Amino acid sequence: MTSENSNNAISGSFRDPSGFMFLRDGRLYRQINNVYKNDYGYLINSGLYKALIKKNLIIPHAEVSLKNHESNNYYKIIKPKKVNFISYPYEWCFSQLKDAALTTLKIQKIALEFGMVLKDSSAFNIQFHNGKPILIDTLSFEKYTEGRPWTAYKQFCQHFLGPLALMAHTDIRLNQLFRIFLDGPPLDFVSKLLPNYTRLKLSLLTHIHLHAKTQNHFADKSVKKTTHQMSKRSFFALIDNLESATGKIKWNNKNTEWGEYYSITNYFKDSFKNKKEIVDEFIEEIKPKKVWDIGANTGVFSRIAANKGIKTISFDIDLTAVEKNYLLSKKNNEKNILPLFLDLTNPSPAIGWKNQERISFIERGPADLVIALALIHHLAISNNLPLNNIADYFSKDRKSTRLNSSHTDISRMPSSA
Repeated sequence: MTSENSNNAISGSFRDPSGFMFLRDGRLYRQINNVYKNDYGYLINSGLYKALIKKNLIIPHAEVSLKNHESNNYYKIIKPKKVNFISYPYEWCFSQLKDAALTTLKIQKIALEFGMVLKDSSAFNIQFHNGKPILIDTLSFEKYTEGRPWTAYKQFCQHFLGPLALMAHTDIRLNQLFRIFLDGPPLDFVSKLLPNYTRLKLSLLTHIHLHAKTQNHFADKSVKKTTHQMSKRSFFALIDNLESATGKIKWNNKNTEWGEYYSITNYFKDSFKNKKEIVDEFIEEIKPKKVWDIGANTGVFSRIAANKGIKTISFDIDLTAVEKNYLLSKKNNEKNILPLFLDLTNPSPAIGWKNQERISFIERGPADLVIALALIHHLAISNNLPLNNIADYFSKDRKSTRLNSSHTDISRMPSSA
């Protein structure tokens, strides 16, 4: 049996030759392979890692030794700080994806100052930790070689710039393309989906439309050596240009039925206050460490838990509501709430190679408390789900307590039926 299997290797990290993530005794570790020895040493000794830690741009780790860890390939074992909840780009709102993009570029700028570059720019390498985007892949860096172009440029355009442009100029729901294209939607596809007026925007013309055309032109041609080199100054200019292009993309946040729910709802002031008090009482009684609020809208009830210092995931099906929730959490510098998109009737599945690279919504549990307020009638009436089927789903033994409401009445559901 290999060390990867004996240590329960994380299936989503198998593609990286530099190392992989694995679990032992329920704790998360990362093996750094010998091939990454020099780059890892430069990351630490150059001061880049320390600089990124100081700016809260990378998950901190500790170097550890593990007994009985047998491998001919490993150089070091590190233990990264745990992220409360792993989320994916197809669960983010527009501003979350945009902030993740700008964070990636910010990290690249700092890395270049220390003589390193990001060898990839995957959106999946960014997570939201304590309310802010942060890089979780310690092995994403390599030493900068003078004159070499940025190898992660195409990936940045596919993972960030293209999806942001689609969400802003075509349809906000097109972030769901990440569920089909794990490496981001191809640029020729993005170019076809974008309206013609985006070709009048220089940044999108350059990085999306012409970029896609160039890719298609050389797709069936052999690669020849070129004397063209990118100076360090040109590298910085490219990052500046991408930063400007990303910053200019704006989404016209249109009001939707659920995005304006609390402003048009028929709740009386006293009844709304009473509902908050009941939720607060349940939370005080259960004292959960993790809460999921499903159908959270803009997070009014999620914040009852989050304001108590409880890590709270605030799910909703309406991207406008998720956007408002995230912008509010960002404005107030809230560390304990994470707004995410979720369609409970079609939740995030396990996808990727062997259906294991990205784990499903339910596999990322359990939570100590699940709140589902004013949700059941939507599942039963709007989505034609039988009540006994819904009850069975919410009563599955997932070692959690659930707080449920068909509308304003709240009942406590057992962890097992």
